Amino acid sequence: MLELDHITKTHDESRQGEVLDMLPTGKSQGRKLYIESYGCQMNFSDSEIVASILLDKGFETTKDYKQADVIFINTCSIRENAEQRVRNRLKEFESAKAKNPGLIVGVLGCMAERLKAKFLEEEKLVDVVVGPDAYRDLPNLIDKADDGTKAVNVLLSREETYADISPVRLNSNGISAFISIMRGCDNMCSFCVVPFTRGRERSRDAYSIVQEARDLFNKGYREVTLLGQNVDSYKFTPAQQEGQEPKATINFAELLARVADVSPELRVRFSTSHPKDITDEVLYTMAKYENICNYIHLPVQSGNSRVLELMNRTYDRPWYIDRVEAIRRIIPECGISTDVITGFCTETEEEHQETLSMMDYVKYDFAYMFAYSERPGTLAAKRFEDDVPELVKKRRLTEVVNKQQEHSLFRQQNFVGKVHKVLIEGFSKRSDLDYCGRNDQNTMVVFPIDARFKPGEYVHVLAERCTSATLMGRIID
Repeated sequence: MLELDHITKTHDESRQGEVLDMLPTGKSQGRKLYIESYGCQMNFSDSEIVASILLDKGFETTKDYKQADVIFINTCSIRENAEQRVRNRLKEFESAKAKNPGLIVGVLGCMAERLKAKFLEEEKLVDVVVGPDAYRDLPNLIDKADDGTKAVNVLLSREETYADISPVRLNSNGISAFISIMRGCDNMCSFCVVPFTRGRERSRDAYSIVQEARDLFNKGYREVTLLGQNVDSYKFTPAQQEGQEPKATINFAELLARVADVSPELRVRFSTSHPKDITDEVLYTMAKYENICNYIHLPVQSGNSRVLELMNRTYDRPWYIDRVEAIRRIIPECGISTDVITGFCTETEEEHQETLSMMDYVKYDFAYMFAYSERPGTLAAKRFEDDVPELVKKRRLTEVVNKQQEHSLFRQQNFVGKVHKVLIEGFSKRSDLDYCGRNDQNTMVVFPIDARFKPGEYVHVLAERCTSATLMGRIID
């Protein structure tokens, strides 16, 4: 949940529909590719892998789908409205396909894996369906579609990490980049489709991760975000050389340290942590390195232990509070964000109040908030009745959103009057007279341009005022 627009979110689709362009042309067969990504950061990272694979086959990209020979939508299945947005978008491509009978339209990612044949049978616009572990097969599948054959590959893998593929940095500002460190998920949260759409958990070669971070730094990037469904469960065991002692397994804390050691000028972020797995070792590593940002996304989902058990989150309220207390003790200035689901199956009003009280206890910097949406195929859909009325879900969600707005403003007000180290990302969205960038805690900071500094450089900004989402201030020497 990294690089989404800051502060309170009622869903995780704030980057949905983003067009991925800026693909280097290299060799070209004259075929143009248009990619549109929806959902989480893993999907955007995957689109960079897809672009790299097709670049090697001579494709270029276009910002205009009407000019494309191949259109791919990289999809999300987390929320029902995310899937509906994709269906609506496919219908918009109908006119382009009518004008260009040779146009190939494909669906990639989680929604492709979940719906599989339904796309080919019911969605007549779709020619190619490819799951998250089958992107290497895309050139072959496009060839089949060129011959008029519907092409599908949604096989999941226990080994695929795409570690050898150098992602093409799409829509990049040349400053911040994602690095995927693992794929899949072994946590069977009852509300979640990810284990079924992305397969079992497997960690990427640590050496390739560090090398990718080093390459990015050498190209001028100054911030990397390590991505995984549950980064705290990262484990990589180097291959044993004949005649040598077995090498120690590299866990997430060790990986963090290795990436941070690339350069003190390279900021390191990560997402997402799981409350059951985040360790004091990770927290002490963060505290040791100035360039590992003091920010943790720690999804709570519910503040009630019974609901957490129904969600199969494998921790309870006291455990979560213990982890928050550890963060506050070891990294006092750490920003904490979260995910909250309202109206999960059988949730009572008293249990909802426990979620609100958890929010009061932690006072999250920002949050992604959802009303429960039953997803077909999940454990919750099979085992529990979705029995909380929609109006009740939405009313509880409104209460959660209002609570978070208060807490976000409280956190930002505490930053006012303090000096923040900010990595300049570019111009502010609202004015080309201002720069913007994020502080250590992932808060957006806006400040007047100073000709001495440019994007990609660090500055110290005195925060003078704030909203619940943004700090405003000025550069100081």
